[in-house]
Amino acid sequence: MLKVKSPFHNAFKLQGKSFQTVNELIDFSKGISEEVADFLTDWFDATPFVEVKTSGSTGNPKTIPLQKIHMINSAKATGDYFNLPENTAALLCMSPNYIAGKMMFVRALTLGWHLDVVAPTSNPLKNSDKNYDFSAMVPMQLHNSLSYIHKIKKLIVGGGTVSNELLSKIQEVKTEIFATYGMTETITHIAVKRINVIAGRVKQTQYKILPNIQISLDYRGCLVIDAPTISEEKVVTNDLVELISSTEFKWLGRIDNVINSGGIKLIPEQIEEKLAEIIENRFFVAGKKDEILGEKLILIVEGINNGDLLNKIQQLKFLSTYEIPKEIYFLEKLTETQTNKIDRVKTLGFLDKG
Repeated sequence: MLKVKSPFHNAFKLQGKSFQTVNELIDFSKGISEEVADFLTDWFDATPFVEVKTSGSTGNPKTIPLQKIHMINSAKATGDYFNLPENTAALLCMSPNYIAGKMMFVRALTLGWHLDVVAPTSNPLKNSDKNYDFSAMVPMQLHNSLSYIHKIKKLIVGGGTVSNELLSKIQEVKTEIFATYGMTETITHIAVKRINVIAGRVKQTQYKILPNIQISLDYRGCLVIDAPTISEEKVVTNDLVELISSTEFKWLGRIDNVINSGGIKLIPEQIEEKLAEIIENRFFVAGKKDEILGEKLILIVEGINNGDLLNKIQQLKFLSTYEIPKEIYFLEKLTETQTNKIDRVKTLGFLDKG
């Protein structure tokens, strides 16, 4: 008999079914997937923590322990912020192997949601005839679900940058869509920002933190997160941010991606935001060793060279001279992490070998 550490809410339902015991729930979950059953088995065992794999987008993937009480606190903060009480209809369409998928389960179990689980495909709403109050997706899923996104009232998007092209396409949809900021160590998002307009409301340009969280900067200008309800220690990030207020910040980029080119510090993510105006394919910019500049700015694009990209870039008036790539590389496929984010380090390594 499994030892129940965190009993689930009596309003909780999975695939429309209620449960009386933990074992009944776990037995039912085996019919959904092995991953779902494995997580629920871990969640209800006697240990006070769950081991979670990081995505590997900012370094080598690793497994870290997260306290179950911290995960419950995070779930409650999300429920309060988005006003998602018991009986909320929620859809899980992300892998339960990673923190985003696990936390959808924790929210449902803790808050008493009615959770449906579908395979984490690129178009998870295509075959659904139901409407939902809440869900979470990666940008690719949102892009492929635009024809069906009205089935969800509130959607959070994480795991990658939302392109300018996608931003323009979601401005008129009825769904309230929020970009999230967070990481495995902070148990998914600790801040969100609205990225589309509804009934004349202007989208936010900065992230707003969730309850019970304090933010500050370290000596590098990187974000420090003090969230005692979800982490026993302060989380010192490598994210360069601009503090707008005690509860809001603007994300600038990763300090480990900063390029020092001839004494000029370039933040790739800011340059990429500008280049996205003319580049439709996936891409990123990076620094390459140079004898004169130290590092020179290069551009890596997924796809075939059409011959005139550099000319188009040079015509952009909002790019400074330093922000124009010195070299452009075209690759058939960019290397990805296990969670389908661009793996900059491995892609550049492949480029060097080529």
